This record gives sequence, structure tokens and C-alpha cells, in this order.
Amino acid sequence: MTRIQLLAIDPQNDFCDLPADWPPTDPATGTRMAPALPVAGAHADMLRLARFIAAQGAAIDAITLTLDSHQRHDIAHPGFWQGEAGGAVAPFTPITAAEVRAGAYAPRDAAALPRTLDYLDALERQGRYTLMVWPVHCEIGSWGHGVHASVLAACGDWQLQRQRAVHHVFKGMNPWTEHYSALQAEVPDPADPGTQLNTRLLAALDTAELLLVAGEASSHCVRATTEHLVAHLPGGRPERIVLLTDCMGPVAGFEAQHAAFLDAMRAQGVRLAHSNEITL
Repeated sequence: MTRIQLLAIDPQNDFCDLPADWPPTDPATGTRMAPALPVAGAHADMLRLARFIAAQGAAIDAITLTLDSHQRHDIAHPGFWQGEAGGAVAPFTPITAAEVRAGAYAPRDAAALPRTLDYLDALERQGRYTLMVWPVHCEIGSWGHGVHASVLAACGDWQLQRQRAVHHVFKGMNPWTEHYSALQAEVPDPADPGTQLNTRLLAALDTAELLLVAGEASSHCVRATTEHLVAHLPGGRPERIVLLTDCMGPVAGFEAQHAAFLDAMRAQGVRLAHSNEITL
């Protein structure tokens, strides 16, 4: 049994409000790279998470890092969509099935319209999210897809200390569905097992007596993953889950969702704590 586990959700460069001198120069353009979807306070969150791993690593039996992993062609990226008269669709534009049927938005590939509407209808029936057009982020292979440098270094030291590997989970590679949760896509694709409920990961996390959760963003990927943990952990017992609330934060404009998530998890028995309050 891996008694104490850490689940770090999407601790990636594209989600971190990094200092200006942290990103490298893009060799293709000569300009300094910048995070695509920075969460306010995320850099400080990840520094705290790195310090926590360094301080408590001897007691942590397993670390799982999830990685948001997208392609440029994605139903939640601007290049998929066009507005009326073929105009560009800006990031942070919500799109509903009704708006697509009314002609306000359409996929650039006209042949994709039926599948797109099927997806939007299924997403909206669930009542969890409206499709959001995000900036291109966490593109597979890019600098933004990589792990925050301090978290990466702390995990590397932990591997040498404990002589075991970090487990990495990639999510979001299917361009036809949003995939906030590390455990299941918002609308699973029957033809793609990677979008279905990840029972293998659930079984691994279920061996924990204490499951520590951190990462970005608490309004979306941390929220969706934790909700699925509470709903689907085979052994139940949500009280063994601890949210490290000073190692996560919401996307700007979604602070209410962050607060509602924490309240809902607390009501279901999940514990909330700051990283400096935990001694393993």
C-alpha cells in the first residue's frame, strides 16, 4: 500500500504567472516565451508545493503528476472556430449549441458541424460547463506543456531520495472533448479509451490512506478531478483526501466556482489545509 500519496494536477508552465525572467527565449522567433493561460498566484502556489515536497518527501510514498496535453486543433481552441462571416473567435469566448444553430459561431471545417453540435448538446445536458474557447495552451511538446521548474526539481530530488518514479498522467489529447478532470473527459468518446473513466488511476490512488491534492486551476481541473475522486474512488472515504489550498488557485473570473468547489468538498468530508499545516 502506498500510504501517503500526492496528486499534483497540471503544475505546468502555461498555467503559472511566472516572473518575466523565468521563461526562456523562443529560438524560432527570438522573443521570450510567456505562459498562455496564467492563473494569478500560481507561481507562488508551485513554489509552496515544491517546498512541501522537499520538506515532506521522505514520508510521501507516491507522486502522480497530471499534464494537460492539447493539440492546436482542439474544440476548445480558437483555430477550431469562426464567427459570423468567417471572423476569428477570441479566447475566453463561451459558445453554446443554440449560438451555433443560430449561426453566430461555426466550426471552420463545415463537415465537423454535426459532431460539434452533438458534443455541445451532450456537454450542456450535464450542466457542469459551457464550452469555453481557451487560448492555445499546454500544446504537446511545447515549453508551456512542461512542469514548473521548481516542482520538477523537487520531484526529481524525491525520485532519487525514494528510488521510485513519478507517475505521469496525460489528459486532453482528444480534440473533440474538453478534459478538465484527470479521471474522465467531460464527454467521453466511445472510440477513445483515453477519455473514459480512468479506473487504473483510481485503483492506484485508492491505495492511499492519505491523498494530498494540489495544482491548477481550482476552478476547473483541480475541481473536476477532485469531484471525480469523491464520486468514484472504489474505497470511498473522502475524509482521506486533503486539498492543499495554498497550492492552487482559480482562473481569473471563476473565483465563485473556486469558492463553491471548496464549500462542496468540505461538505462531503474532504479536508482543506495549507501546506505548512501538514506534517507527515
